[in-house]
Amino acid sequence: MRHALILGGKRVRPFLTYSVGAICAAPEQVLDRAAAAIECIHAYSLVHDDLPAMDDDDLRRGQPTCHRAFDEATAILAGDALQTLAFELLSTPQPELRAERQLLMLQVLAYASGSRGMCGGQALDLAATNAQLSEAELEQVHVLKTGALITAAVQLAVLAGSDDAQQYYDDFTDFATWLGLAFQVQDDILDVTSSTETLGKTNGKDVAANKSTYVQLLGLKGAQAKLTQLHQKALQALHRIPYNTQLLENFAEQLLNRDY
Repeated sequence: MRHALILGGKRVRPFLTYSVGAICAAPEQVLDRAAAAIECIHAYSLVHDDLPAMDDDDLRRGQPTCHRAFDEATAILAGDALQTLAFELLSTPQPELRAERQLLMLQVLAYASGSRGMCGGQALDLAATNAQLSEAELEQVHVLKTGALITAAVQLAVLAGSDDAQQYYDDFTDFATWLGLAFQVQDDILDVTSSTETLGKTNGKDVAANKSTYVQLLGLKGAQAKLTQLHQKALQALHRIPYNTQLLENFAEQLLNRDY
């Protein structure tokens, strides 16, 4: 569990939880648990995605994947335990948080993690191997597989925030949805333009596995144009929120221009 959770990584989801939570005046103690929970879910998903039955990867964040460092059975159990730890963290009573809000936060994380979120997206992704997806079908895969947990990270933060912030829940959700999809488009671009050493994971895996990607579907220039379009949609959602969201704008800029 430590190998999977503390190995490194960009910490995109916890950063969003803390940043949006600060904007929405959420108590820091509540954000600590929400950020840890979202990262536990993300780490568990990577452990399971890397297994031979899924993507069969040897590297994650520049280190051996969990099943390579230990064995497959240990990796499965570590992933399962990280998933349950997330809900233990989020369900622990917190005096700073009203019970009805805490229940909504649990529902958000469960929804984003399950068949209508991350797991459903992974199932669609596996089913699409050796198949040509339309752009709409590919978007549906990634809205669920990658975007759902990024959106949940933002939604948890808003729910932990002030009563006033709740009226902008949908605007924050739109921002996170477009950002999550743009994040995946950039991943597809990096898979063909960056090296294994820079990425910290094996490059070219999607092409080798004959999976549909935005680069394969739209070409490199088309995928870059799609990335720009999604970035602008994310910024437009932020501009509807009458708080200081400059940090989120800067983060989106950095995230979508990364090289790993």
